[in-house]
Amino acid sequence: MLVFAAGSTLAATVAPARSAAAAATVTTQLPRGVVPTHYDLAFTPDADKLSFTASVKIDIEVAAPTRTITLQAADLTFARAQIAGPGGANEGAAKVSVDAQAQTATFTFDKPVAKGAHVLAIDYSGKIYKQAAGLFALDYDTAQGKKRALYTQFENSDARRFIPSWDEPFFKATYDVQVTVPTGQMAVGNMPISKTQDLGGGKSKVTFATSPRMSTYLLFFALGEFDRATAKVGDVEMGVITKKGDLAKADFALKSAGPILQWYNDYFGAPYPLPKLDHIAAPGQSQFFGAMENWGAIFYFEYYLLDDPAISTQADRQAIYTVVAHEMAHQWFGDLVTMSWWDDLWLNEGFASWMESRAAERFHPEWNVQLASVANRETAMGLDSLSTAHPVVQHVETVDQASQAFDAITYEKGEAVIRMLEAYVGPDAWRDGVRAYIKAHAHGSSTTDDLWVEVEKAAGKPITAIAHDFTLQPGVPLITVDAGACAAGKTPVTLTQGEFSRDKPTKTPLAWRVPVSAQVAGSSTVAKTLVEGGKGSLSVAGCGPVVVNAGQAGYFRTLYTPKAFAGVSASFAKLPAIDQLGVISDAWALGLNGQQPVTDALDLVMATPADADPQVWGKVASILTNIDGMYDGAPAERAAFRKLAVARLSPVFQQVGWTAKAGEPGPVATLRATLITSLGTLGDAAVIAEAKRRYAADKTDPTAVPGPLRKPILAVVGRNADAAAWDALRAQAQAEKTPLIRDQLYTQLASAADPALAAKALALALTDEPSETLSANMISTVDKLHPDMAFDFAVAHKDAVNGKVDAASRTKFIPSLAKASADPAMVGKVTAYAAANLPAGSRGEAGKSVASITDRIKTRKAALPQITAWTAKKG
Repeated sequence: MLVFAAGSTLAATVAPARSAAAAATVTTQLPRGVVPTHYDLAFTPDADKLSFTASVKIDIEVAAPTRTITLQAADLTFARAQIAGPGGANEGAAKVSVDAQAQTATFTFDKPVAKGAHVLAIDYSGKIYKQAAGLFALDYDTAQGKKRALYTQFENSDARRFIPSWDEPFFKATYDVQVTVPTGQMAVGNMPISKTQDLGGGKSKVTFATSPRMSTYLLFFALGEFDRATAKVGDVEMGVITKKGDLAKADFALKSAGPILQWYNDYFGAPYPLPKLDHIAAPGQSQFFGAMENWGAIFYFEYYLLDDPAISTQADRQAIYTVVAHEMAHQWFGDLVTMSWWDDLWLNEGFASWMESRAAERFHPEWNVQLASVANRETAMGLDSLSTAHPVVQHVETVDQASQAFDAITYEKGEAVIRMLEAYVGPDAWRDGVRAYIKAHAHGSSTTDDLWVEVEKAAGKPITAIAHDFTLQPGVPLITVDAGACAAGKTPVTLTQGEFSRDKPTKTPLAWRVPVSAQVAGSSTVAKTLVEGGKGSLSVAGCGPVVVNAGQAGYFRTLYTPKAFAGVSASFAKLPAIDQLGVISDAWALGLNGQQPVTDALDLVMATPADADPQVWGKVASILTNIDGMYDGAPAERAAFRKLAVARLSPVFQQVGWTAKAGEPGPVATLRATLITSLGTLGDAAVIAEAKRRYAADKTDPTAVPGPLRKPILAVVGRNADAAAWDALRAQAQAEKTPLIRDQLYTQLASAADPALAAKALALALTDEPSETLSANMISTVDKLHPDMAFDFAVAHKDAVNGKVDAASRTKFIPSLAKASADPAMVGKVTAYAAANLPAGSRGEAGKSVASITDRIKTRKAALPQITAWTAKKG
């Protein structure tokens, strides 16, 4: 049994119906010997009273006689429980004891329950929350007044807030769900509605078809005044569901989902097994998630499903596509085949992250989404290069630890490792291995090694050892490159493996087997090797500068000797865009870490050609705004740097312009929005003035603020707001009825650079004005420019802030606010907060914040003098 006790956790193993051998290593928080096979649930929500009543009959298998049955339950009140035999004969009532800390309910019987099949029947009631956990309510404004809709969110461990259950991913069961609802409202579940009965008195009983075997966290329900549109994709009814009046905004998602489903059916070698797949859009937001892959009923907050011409950018449109592709990939990787325990969460998230890119590459090659893989890898390496990093496959024991596992290492490093391994074995072998894995584990559970077994069989070459190096230990390999003189048309390259560590630079490096590719700049011939034992070499066809990690499939940092880097830098303008991103990203990270001059990256910034890919220019803008943020408290140095940065970006913006051109590529539209925001951040007077002019003209000139520019214009106005402009933004937010626009206005109120206005935004966030789910976002937005203020405010109002945060984020939210600080005193504050408020096993986010603060202080101290001197020379 795993119990929640102060400072201690215990792990047990499962005795499931499916596989005793697999069960032996699965972590659990429950005593074993009883497993569910089917839930028959009937419930009645009361949206006005924020409560529900329910009864559930759970078919169970008892392995050995027992007088107690323990399952998971949180915030539930029990009225009655009894056990019956398979024929329905009453075998006795149960006494119920609840352990609120462990989130369990134990049912004790007068006589032992015999081995075999039984039915546990429970009558109970529960809460409807106002944050995204369990069954929750979202309120929103319409022209007809306030409306309320209900939804569920159960991942990772909140099904227990709705149904007493074996709320762990290994325990799959089928579900029958029946709900009593207000007549006229739409009820949505995992399965289609099989029957609707009018009960009279304004009530109807809705019965859903029986679900396939699935984990509790994938169960779903929604209720409200919705619209639904559908399209037939083979035998599957594809649907989009929105609040009334918004269906047109979901058209892009609906049209995108059909081809993705057909392609996934083929890629996975297994057709989607449910009769329908709904995509449900809901107003509001969460600090924990943006969308959720409930089987047959994917939930999205609106900004990830609705393409609203009044505010959506090209980046938003691409995000809608990739998130839809991500959640649909989960219908196989996660839903059809589910990780046995949260240790292997990356099997869900890393794979879906990789698959979303594959779908976008296939259907929207004009977006060049493969370049985004470099940015995703950078995000992962940012966490993975600190001593607080965890392996991709990490041991999880508690609910809080499971919640904290949803991070960039699980998602983005997972994606990067898959991309690297696919490149190593080849795309056909990788796909064949995935198909075999899906076939072997369909409707069941698996572990990471189950995937490696199948891919290795399909590839006919060993990958398990390589995969273990990158998934069972944390950290980022560092490949040092020394290129020799070209001879006989070939360039010899020596490779040495170390480790890229931002806070322990002298540590003994871990060892990896690293797949490495290289090519001479301008050549199409790629050389490949596997660096083992810390050493490797290549003979690269051609004479000239050698680019290592060509194509950027590898998960490692590349450090060139000064001579080798000089050659790559001289050829930078001729490199493929993805390698430009890789080279500049490595140079920037290694420069900040003191392993090469930080000015090497700045020289690449200056060498970036005017016709470089828009995503390369996006990286340049990111580096320049990052440096600008380092100059807090140094106005003269910041002014000098801003002059140079604006001069670098302005000509690119002049090419792109304020107005979209007919037929321009999507990445150009994204770059336009990026440059407006970046130049506004860098204090460009012309951009700030034009953004303010357009904002002021919006009421009378419909062309002043086109939808794709609304967010960047609001970002510039909000950041540079004075008191009058802030009050005007607030008045506009109060009057706005469209949730997507309203949320953006309140977000920009929290983005003000003026500390007094940021303090006003923090105070506003804890009122009822913004909305229950928007308050936390306002606090985290203030945090971007004022981390110390945001953290201190949240600690001073801890209970109120935690009340605005969903349950899965409460151990993470307040500690994370300190992450962007550069104040040494903040280290002690975060540590003290964690010690006073968080269980010992739930302090992972606090540790990450401390590591980030410490690294930022070190980096600024070392890098800023170099950057200042470089700026003076360039000026």
